[in-house]
Parts: sequence; structure tokens; C-alpha cells
Amino acid sequence: MQTYTEHEFEAVPGLPEALPAGERILWQGSPDWKMLAAEAFHVRRLSLYFALMIALQAVMSWDSDLGLGANLSPLMLSATLAATALGLLAFTAWLSASTTMYTLTNKRVVMRIGIVLTLSFNLPLRWIQAAQIRPCGDAAGHGDIALDLKGDDRIAYLHLWPHARAWHVKKPQPTLRCLANAEQVGAQLHTAWQQRQAEIAASPNADAGERDLIPVRMPAGVYAR
Repeated sequence: MQTYTEHEFEAVPGLPEALPAGERILWQGSPDWKMLAAEAFHVRRLSLYFALMIALQAVMSWDSDLGLGANLSPLMLSATLAATALGLLAFTAWLSASTTMYTLTNKRVVMRIGIVLTLSFNLPLRWIQAAQIRPCGDAAGHGDIALDLKGDDRIAYLHLWPHARAWHVKKPQPTLRCLANAEQVGAQLHTAWQQRQAEIAASPNADAGERDLIPVRMPAGVYAR
């Protein structure tokens, strides 16, 4: 696994350097920022929470002896603060999505992420032991694809977030977040993974130790969260 600091110039969009001979891009994509705002930054849940808190404030603080303007003034202030917080979260989600590029090649997955400090995580397919999809439950088929890595290498959860499977802090799982047509992308990843394992197994130059780490198949499934 390699980590690159992003440069101003990209030899290939989404990649820190040109692909070597024999490697080709199979798919590239980015998170849907609206879905990322809802799923990773919890804008929908927070909107409901703020609405309930403002309603409770209205019930608890309403004074019939005061005029309508005096009663509404603190509520408008609370609503303005809530809208500002939600707007900032939505803007952060947009920034995160617009600076993210996921790339699947016939040999690896590359995650270019980060708003202030942009990093590229290089995840060879031979190091991926499982991939699981979490559907977002919308009609467009958005979903997350979490990658479970072999070995002892770890990427810090805070370095990955929000591109990490929730609550898997001890062993973070890099995650392709809020993808449109996640099922199709997952199928492409699975096919590329199988082909890469076959290439490594068939290569006379493949390292014996590396071959020992190749699982028989790539477990796949759906996770709830």
C-alpha cells in the first residue's frame, strides 16, 4: 500500500502518476455530494433534530403576553443558526465529493481524497480480501463499497474519513462512498479482482509467499452499516 501527496499536475486525472505498461483504467467515479451529505454528514438527521428542537423551544418559550414578533425573534435566530450549520455541512460534503476521485484499474483501486491535504491511496487488488456493498436505499441505486484489506497494514481512520466504513476504527476499511449504480461498480471490481488473482497464480514469476496469500474467492455481501 502506498500513499502519495497530490501534486498540482496529474499525469492521469485521479492518479498521481501515469499507469505502467499493461495497466488500464476500468472505471472512475466520485461520490454523489447530496447523498454524501445525507449519509456521511447526516444532514437529513440533523435537519430533523434541529426542527424538533426549534418546535420544543417554541412550545416552552411562547409567551401569550408578548407580541408575535417578540415570540418569533428567538425562534428565527435558532432557525438561522441551524440553517447555517446545515449549510456548512452540505458545503463540506460538496467539497469532499468534488475533490475525490476513485479509480479502478485491472490491478488496483486508487482513492484520491482530501480537501486541504490531498492524498492518493494505492490499494492493489491482491491485497483486497473482501468487498461489501451497503445500499443507500434510494431509487438511483447509490451505495457504498467497503474494502477489507489483508495483512497488518492500516490506514488511519481519520485519514480516510469520510471514505471509511462507519465504526470500523480498529481495522479501518477504505470505502467508495455514495456511488451511483454501486451494484454495477461492485461487479466490475469483483471481475477485476478475479482476473488479477488468476494472473498472479498463473505467472511463473509470481512470488510464492504472495501466492499463499491469495484466497480461493473474493467474499462479497451486503452490510447494514
